[in-house]
Amino acid sequence: MPKYRIDIDSRLQRLYLWEPYPEGDMLIREYPVSTAKNGLGEQSGSYCTPRGRHRIAEKIGDRQPLYAVFKARVPTGEVWSRELAAHKPDCDWILTRILWLEGMEEGKNKGGTVDSHSRYIYIHGTDEEHLIGTPASHGCIRMKNADVLDLFSLVEEGTEISIS
Repeated sequence: MPKYRIDIDSRLQRLYLWEPYPEGDMLIREYPVSTAKNGLGEQSGSYCTPRGRHRIAEKIGDRQPLYAVFKARVPTGEVWSRELAAHKPDCDWILTRILWLEGMEEGKNKGGTVDSHSRYIYIHGTDEEHLIGTPASHGCIRMKNADVLDLFSLVEEGTEISIS
């Protein structure tokens, strides 16, 4: 059973990492994030961040360097830089680590056209760290690269996530 749970507050653009205790949960970490520019929603193709209960289905990128570039969840061997970005100006960079989410609520964020996993919803690093704290993603939860590296080291597959 995972040690922690995560709450993501889209209104505040914050991610909270909690350690549950019978006498009350203890806040372990708090990070700024960016959820979707289009707001909250579950429909495939909406470019919205899905709401509700999720869990980490897969952790991807262990032992990759900070700013490692991923394409289709596979490290390319590249490390993001301004020079690399200049050659690919329209790229939605997925950097450093990936926490691939799966919905836990059938018909809301699991199954059919609302399935978070098949929509490739991740928590991941970004090249647009200056936008963290404002809605700016295409549906994923973006984090500063050092922050996603830290979070990745603390959580495990199966960790539950609530997005509101």
